[in-house]
Amino acid sequence: MKRRALPVTAALVAAAGLLLTACGGGGGGSKGNDKIAGADRGDTKTSASPGTSPGAERPKITLPSDLTDTFDSWKTGDTTKDAVLDDVARRVDATNYAIAQGDPGLAALGFYYSGGALADAKDWVQSIAKDGYSITGTNRYYNARIDVFDSSSAGVVYCEDQSKAFAKVRKSGKILKTEVNDDSYVIYTTRLEKNKQGVWQTTKLASERGSKSCTQ
Repeated sequence: MKRRALPVTAALVAAAGLLLTACGGGGGGSKGNDKIAGADRGDTKTSASPGTSPGAERPKITLPSDLTDTFDSWKTGDTTKDAVLDDVARRVDATNYAIAQGDPGLAALGFYYSGGALADAKDWVQSIAKDGYSITGTNRYYNARIDVFDSSSAGVVYCEDQSKAFAKVRKSGKILKTEVNDDSYVIYTTRLEKNKQGVWQTTKLASERGSKSCTQ
């Protein structure tokens, strides 16, 4: 999959964005089927934190009181698909926590990412911290579509609504609010691979703003 570089934080704040919650495209090693797009969508409405996935004990992530991640229709009723989606949600929480803390070395990043996607995630968190920003507000994730390719690889496509999430100046605490437009909605395309501990790690991740399939 072609690697996509994300813009720097300052440009995002100046424009219409807040892609502070995203991480750049992959590059991690893949085995077998290299498809990445998801398919079947779960219709069961659910919100907030993921359920319990089998395998290794997951790191506990508690977001700051001013930051919330919600996950709509994040259950399919299929055990394998729900385990994949659970680890996607946990990866999102871990990334947003790392951004809020300004900590590219957060151990949870290495738990939920691998390969080039991990390197990109660390670089992204570091660039935001270096520019002096954090995040605040509510990020809503929805329209998850998933393909399970085999017993150890899957693809998930999902949307994010950033209309109620904003950049925050770390030193002063000032919130940089932006108007809501098509760029407030982001589509993510990911590939995941299940490691020996049973964790579905993100190995590739790309994002695009203003996708018609995500705008409300």
